[in-house]
Amino acid sequence: MLFGSSGIRRRYDENLIRLAVKVGKAIGSKNGRVVIGRDTRTTGPLLSSAFCAGACSAGAMVFDGGIAPTPSIAFAGRNTDAACVVTASHNPEPYNGMKLFNPDGSSYSAIQQKEIEEKIEDILWGTWKNQGTIHSIPAIELHRKAIADKIHIKENLKVLVDCGNGAGSVITPHLLSGMGAKPIAVNANVSGTFVRPSEPLPEHLTYIPPLVKKTGVECAVIHDGDADRMMAFDKNGAFIPGDILLILFTKYLGAKQVVTTYDASMAIEEVAEVRRTPVGDAFVSEQLVRWGDFGGEPSGAWIFPQISRCPDGPFAAALFCEMAGEWDLPSEIASIPSYPIMRTSLSLENAQDMLYALGAVNPTDGIRIEEEDGWCLVRASGTEPKIRFTAEGKTASVAKKLLEKGEEMVRIARNEVKN
Repeated sequence: MLFGSSGIRRRYDENLIRLAVKVGKAIGSKNGRVVIGRDTRTTGPLLSSAFCAGACSAGAMVFDGGIAPTPSIAFAGRNTDAACVVTASHNPEPYNGMKLFNPDGSSYSAIQQKEIEEKIEDILWGTWKNQGTIHSIPAIELHRKAIADKIHIKENLKVLVDCGNGAGSVITPHLLSGMGAKPIAVNANVSGTFVRPSEPLPEHLTYIPPLVKKTGVECAVIHDGDADRMMAFDKNGAFIPGDILLILFTKYLGAKQVVTTYDASMAIEEVAEVRRTPVGDAFVSEQLVRWGDFGGEPSGAWIFPQISRCPDGPFAAALFCEMAGEWDLPSEIASIPSYPIMRTSLSLENAQDMLYALGAVNPTDGIRIEEEDGWCLVRASGTEPKIRFTAEGKTASVAKKLLEKGEEMVRIARNEVKN
């Protein structure tokens, strides 16, 4: 399968270079004007050039935004036919890949992905008379201006910004500074090496609470490699879980219809009408095309249709800073209903086959066990050889019981497959 739950991701090798040419060729054959950008990985320039070569061979006009967050490139694509970002998101540096977007910022749908998969082996090379061209585009500036027009941050608000040496380094500190905040940036260079694991999990960010207290900032915002994600800490240095951030944004925006994933807390249903999708921001984005005024998932992907249907880390960072300037966040968080959530994973090379054996229609969608006081989701990761377990209950004992039930299902299935 070419596409995972969030685009194409592979370990970098010569096959990925060839694939980038083919994807560029397939996109260029259907779209006359294409925007491309990349995150900070050292393999980005080569893969970006390979995609451009393929798109130009099909006669497309390519607009190159250089190093830029995924949402910046998706936003710049609104006046073209398609956008591509060369990135592996939060995966380690040996990985890279491509994310594809429509002009409204929504990810390519399953139907569009299938069309690309069918097209990549077609012979579409143009003649010397029909070659495309490459131009530059100020993707960062276009995105920055759009955010600044919609959000207002309290003057001189001090905020810690951790870009994880990813693409957020080229926009978020400058964006917040230009809006009157006083950002303190860390890990904000584009060296191509991540000084911490790129995924913004609390266990990867243990140095943030001491920094928050030492610098006296009012909040901290954190990005992953391509800055489509944003996680945060409050002024006390407390990490804010994604399920709580989802509710904070919902309440602050006054959102009435929210799209989120099967693994998000049931607490969101106490503050808005909710529709759920399989895990993956592409599914949330696709649903938001038809319904909803805000969407996101606990991993830190937040989608604001008023600007784009692409998860937007810089917009989320600016909005969170606006919120921090108006609300006492620790008090607000304390008022939000919260239920115990437990998450574990199991490394397994045949994870997808195992989910099929359990009866899943789609391994990455998984199987959801629902009971009166909680639920458990068992799914194959779309990016790694793992099975992920998420369970929530009205009490910790209920959550633990449901998590164990999901893990037991997999143990039984593994034994049956072995026998």
